Amino acid sequence: MAKQSIFGRIAQLTKANINALLDQAEDPQLMLDQLVRDYTNSIAEAESAVAQTIGNLRLLEQDHAEDIANAADWGRKAQAASGKADELRSAGNTVDADKFDSLAKVALGKQLASEKEAKDAEPSIASQTDVVDKLKSGLTSMRQKLDQLKGKRDELVARSKTVQAQTQVADALGSIDVLDPTSEIGRFEEKVRREEAKVLGRQELAASSLDSQFESLDDLTEQTEIEARLAALKNGA
Repeated sequence: MAKQSIFGRIAQLTKANINALLDQAEDPQLMLDQLVRDYTNSIAEAESAVAQTIGNLRLLEQDHAEDIANAADWGRKAQAASGKADELRSAGNTVDADKFDSLAKVALGKQLASEKEAKDAEPSIASQTDVVDKLKSGLTSMRQKLDQLKGKRDELVARSKTVQAQTQVADALGSIDVLDPTSEIGRFEEKVRREEAKVLGRQELAASSLDSQFESLDDLTEQTEIEARLAALKNGA
């Protein structure tokens, strides 16, 4: 019954659709971590059961081999006793000959019993061998599935970290958009432009005042020249 339970567990776990489980999970990484733990625990339990089943099979095989060896040994003893009986009977010692024939019969009975035990054990050995082979195959499938799960989990973690890094970079780039007029950089640029315009205005005002002064100087020179010429006329020059 325990062996059938192990069979069912192996079949259920090896047929698990990882992608379907991930689609249904709210947190795929946590789901994969839990699956890895479940598979690891199930494999450990299955390994223990398989080891016990293999141990029982080996004991059956040892008993079978011992029965075969005992049958052969009793066969040799029966042959030796029968040969001794024939030798004694040829010598005219029928009493002892009969004793050795009786021993031969006992040995042959033991041989038959050992052969029967060996033969009766063979179906059980064959059945247990099939069970062990299937359990070993199931364990191999479970280990492969576990490796697949671990690979899927590691891939998912790596992809998740990549997405997080890309999101951080995108957020950082968006926060320093110099073309955005509402950004700090845009406001500072506008302030600098206003200061530059103010300097240009002051320079223009300064230039205008200087031109006025030179124009006044030119007017004064011209007036002086007129006064000088008028004085010359009066003096009869």
